[in-house]
Amino acid sequence: MIRIKGRVRSLGLPTVWGAAAVTYKLACPLAQETHLEARLVTSAVFFAVGTGLILHVRQSLTRELRQLRRVAGAAQDALLRPPPSNVGGLDVAAAQLSAERGAAIGGDLYEVVATEYGVRAVMGDVRGHGIGALGTVAAVLGCFREAAHDEKELGAVLRRLERALDRHLRQGHQASAAEEFVTLLLVEIRSDGEMLALNCGHPWPFRMGPSGVRQLAPADPYPPLGLFPLPAELTTVGLGFLGPGDALFLFTDGAQDARDARGRFFPLSSVVTSLGQAEPRSAQAVLRGVLAALRNHTRDAPSDDIALMVVTNSRDTSRRGAGNGAAGQETPAAGNAPLTQRR
Repeated sequence: MIRIKGRVRSLGLPTVWGAAAVTYKLACPLAQETHLEARLVTSAVFFAVGTGLILHVRQSLTRELRQLRRVAGAAQDALLRPPPSNVGGLDVAAAQLSAERGAAIGGDLYEVVATEYGVRAVMGDVRGHGIGALGTVAAVLGCFREAAHDEKELGAVLRRLERALDRHLRQGHQASAAEEFVTLLLVEIRSDGEMLALNCGHPWPFRMGPSGVRQLAPADPYPPLGLFPLPAELTTVGLGFLGPGDALFLFTDGAQDARDARGRFFPLSSVVTSLGQAEPRSAQAVLRGVLAALRNHTRDAPSDDIALMVVTNSRDTSRRGAGNGAAGQETPAAGNAPLTQRR
């Protein structure tokens, strides 16, 4: 009812202007004259009325756009809420850039929660971007926030996400379900710093440690969720250890595929390597540095949604797990030695 009353009030002024113009044309003697001066006056009257109507419509649309942005901002706060600065002894910083100008949310998703099994994080990318991908983001994130606490095994969390996505696609997107999918990276960081992961078609993260920065690539990822059923057995992949002061940088492919006006790709690896050499490594500093470089490269107009997350180990611990050496020693990562796989 309030919305209807607002619409009626918004039509009041244009109606008065229109009625005044019609009254002038029908009742004013000058409007009936055909000489040049009379025609000029009549044209000026109708030009003024038309200009007023256009300005009024523009102001109304601007007000509605501001209202939609406030609603989108509220939806973002509720759905893709910023993570706490510290989760289970890990410093966390995350952000998203939307490909749609003026949009507050897009098709990327992230979350990090502390559970009794360790800190669990998800980074995902829904096919498409903008408001159209919001429903899929909500379905996946809502399921993860429950399953991360309920399921002991990381593979069980992934299967819950697969079922939630399947229900969402069947119930709300029957016509396009065959074309919808989500790339997804699940990471579990245990109390001793050991990292396990499951990857469904998503870019592998970067690890920042004492020996430098490198992108982990321990195994071929599974297909994105929604394209094919998950295999009967899911094997978690070891990402090594996140020692005190080390950082893990997760991102969606919009970051590495971002281009400038000349079509050049964003040098993500170089930027992350440069930022990861700083001591001590701050999650917020790394995130701000990558965001600033991305905005400068794309002139704040990325062609795809971009999500970034940095997790830094700020735990005060001297152990990394039995048989893995003391804190401060590097655990072999991708490119140096095979990483462990677990079931």
